[in-house]
Amino acid sequence: MIARWLKFNAAGILGVGVQLVSLHVFTHFARLNYLLATAIAVEATLIHNFIWHARYTWRMRTAHDPRASLRRFLHFNLINGLVSLAGNLLLMKFLVEQASLPLVAANLIAIAACSTVNFAIAEFFVFADKREPDDGGLFV
Repeated sequence: MIARWLKFNAAGILGVGVQLVSLHVFTHFARLNYLLATAIAVEATLIHNFIWHARYTWRMRTAHDPRASLRRFLHFNLINGLVSLAGNLLLMKFLVEQASLPLVAANLIAIAACSTVNFAIAEFFVFADKREPDDGGLFV
């Protein structure tokens, strides 16, 4: 599990880059409200992270069946997405409006706060190893 935690964080660091660049593009160039820009940036990051986690972090647990992959993506997007989106939006609103932090600092804090919860969800639910343990054939 430690190896997966490290892989999760390696993919997550790349995802932080995706989220920060997306947030910058949507707030500075598209001139979107920072909360709407955060929501879009989180979704872009969810897609990025799912691909990395399926192909790198939990590669050994990833099915090659397209329907199973789609189902897993939808679970990841719904469950991790809910944590990431709700956590990021609530924390961003508080950190920007109440704590007066700059967007990037607030976003980094929000990402870090959601990370551990998202790892646990991915490890035990989204990418859980659903195979039955080998009982040695004693109860067949």
